[in-house]
Amino acid sequence: MNFFKYIYWLINPILISVFVLILDKVLNIDEIWINTTIAVFLAHILSPKVISIDKQQGSEEQIKWLFFKKVFKN
Repeated sequence: MNFFKYIYWLINPILISVFVLILDKVLNIDEIWINTTIAVFLAHILSPKVISIDKQQGSEEQIKWLFFKKVFKN
């Protein structure tokens, strides 16, 4: 899981692409703007978040994700 802190920013575009394909093929939504809006919303909810925490030694960035209980220090 050490590689996760280097590639976490790739998860959001990958999720958007996957959701656009799913909505287009499975649910047959023809309007592209509805497709994209729903895909971006779902990807934003499911993507990792970078949180800045202030500590005594200075600020620290942490990566939290819905699917991991472990917090990754960036």
